[in-house]
Amino acid sequence: MRAQITQLILAGTKLVAKPIDDPNVPVVLRVLATYPHGSLFRYDLEYYALEPGLFDLRDYLTRKDGSSMTDLPQIPVNIKPVLPPGQFQPNNLVPTEPPSLGGYRGWMIAGGVLWVLGLFAILFVGHRRRSLEAATMVKPVTLADRLQPMVEAAQRGKLDAAGKAELERLLLTYWRRRAGLGDRKPGEALAELRKHADAGPLLRQLEEWLHHPRPRGDLDVNALLEPYRNAPAAETA
Repeated sequence: MRAQITQLILAGTKLVAKPIDDPNVPVVLRVLATYPHGSLFRYDLEYYALEPGLFDLRDYLTRKDGSSMTDLPQIPVNIKPVLPPGQFQPNNLVPTEPPSLGGYRGWMIAGGVLWVLGLFAILFVGHRRRSLEAATMVKPVTLADRLQPMVEAAQRGKLDAAGKAELERLLLTYWRRRAGLGDRKPGEALAELRKHADAGPLLRQLEEWLHHPRPRGDLDVNALLEPYRNAPAAETA
């Protein structure tokens, strides 16, 4: 059973899947796609496990340039078994006494049909259950997740021109839709949003960070990003 984690933002240089040298490795991981994300990268990952348990996908990644992985956070996944503890394959069918000769053919056909249906139910239900379990483990990427690395870079005065443009685009796209300013020009929309109760604090603070020669670093970034915690990142696409 395969599962995916999409739009996962990770710091550092580009990551790739480790080559599989051990045939008994419990997890197989692939990097489906890599996207630049300011000074970071976003990844689409696909994985499947050959046994149940708790695994850290970080153990199956490596830097393309061979640099250190110590700054990479854990990427935990929990693979749950479908069969009861200690059982490694479906139950065998219990043999029964054959019926009388007159109905033997009919009973054989019915038994074959039931066996096929039982096998199909085991495979289909098990696959569906594992798919649902894997889907619940993947936390959707929020707008706050996408904004946080850029906002922190701006707070330190380290956000480059491309990052500034991307940050402004994300905020303007989100709030023009949210505040009904889609028909306004970007400059007019920004002027309105600076006065907005939810949009204003982060926009005004970003302007101070980006234009002040010595930006303050003592402000609470989490508080500034609070209005974006429940906003899906897809709303800025």
